Amino acid sequence: MMELFIILKDIILPIFVIMALGFVMQTKFDLNIQTLARLSIYFLVPGFIFVKLYSTNISLNLFGKILLFFILYVVILFVISHFIGNALGLEKGEKTTFSNSTMFFNSGNYGVPVNDLVFKSDPLAMSIQVIMLTLQNIFLFSYGIFSLQSIKVGKLKAALGYFRMPVLYAMLAGVLLNVYNVPIPSFIWVPANYIADAMIAMALFTLGAQVAKIKFSTGLTTVYYSLALRLAIGPLIALSIIYIFKVDGIVAQALLIGSAMPTSVNSAVIAEEYNNHPDLAAQIVLFSTLFSAITVTLVIYLARFLF
Repeated sequence: MMELFIILKDIILPIFVIMALGFVMQTKFDLNIQTLARLSIYFLVPGFIFVKLYSTNISLNLFGKILLFFILYVVILFVISHFIGNALGLEKGEKTTFSNSTMFFNSGNYGVPVNDLVFKSDPLAMSIQVIMLTLQNIFLFSYGIFSLQSIKVGKLKAALGYFRMPVLYAMLAGVLLNVYNVPIPSFIWVPANYIADAMIAMALFTLGAQVAKIKFSTGLTTVYYSLALRLAIGPLIALSIIYIFKVDGIVAQALLIGSAMPTSVNSAVIAEEYNNHPDLAAQIVLFSTLFSAITVTLVIYLARFLF
C-alpha cells in the first residue's frame, strides 16, 4: 500500500495537476488547440529529442538488445490492434488512431519518473528507459505521423512530408554530435535544455486543454479495447519476449515496467495536429493514464517478484 501511495503522490498527481491547468485555461479562454499541438511538434519535441540523444551514454550491445525487444513488441501490438480494429469495423482513420494509441506509450513524462522511483536512479535502468524513450519518439514522429498523413494525402506525399519535420533533423544532429563527441557551445546548449524541459509540461497542458473539449459519449467500446491492449496485454507481450530471449535482472525489470506505461500524450498531440479523431485519442490518453495508477503498480510488483 505504501508503494502505491508513493506512485500516486509522486507520479500521478503531478501529471494531473498540469492537465487540470490546461483544462481550466481551455474552459476559460478557449485556446487554439492546433496552435498548442504545433508548438509541441515543431518546437518543443525536436529540442527534447536533441538534448536526450546528445546527452545519453549508451553501449551498442545494450542498444541492440533493446532495439530488438522494441521492434518485436511494437510489431505484435500493431498486428493485434489492426485485427481488433477490423473486428470492430473501424474506418481507416479511426483504426489508425486506435493502433497508435496501443503502440505509442508514455516513456517520457511517465516512464522516466517511474523508472527513477523504482530503481532509485540506477544508471543501467535509466539508460534502458532513455533508449526506450528515444525509440518511441523516433517511431512516433516517423511512422505515427506518416500513418495519419497518408490517410488524407497519400503515402508518397506523407513520406515526403516527414522530411519537412524538424524532429528528423533534431534526431540526426543529436546522434551524430554524440557519436563524434562534438562539443556544443553554451549559448546553444543552455536554451536547448530550456526547450527540452518545457516539452513535458506543455504536452500535458495541451492534453488537458484537449480533454476540456471532449464530448464524452456512451459508445466507448474503442477506448475500452485500447485500454485492455495497452495496459494489460502489452505487459504480457513484453513478458513473453523477455522470457523468449532469456533476459533477466534489472534489464528485464526495466523493460517490463517500461512496457506498461499508458498511451503517449504525443499520440493525442499528433492526432490533433493532423485532425484524425483527436477526441478519441485524448480520451484514450486520459483513461489509460488514470487506470495505469493501478496497472503500473501491479507490473512493478510482478517485475520485482519474477526477476
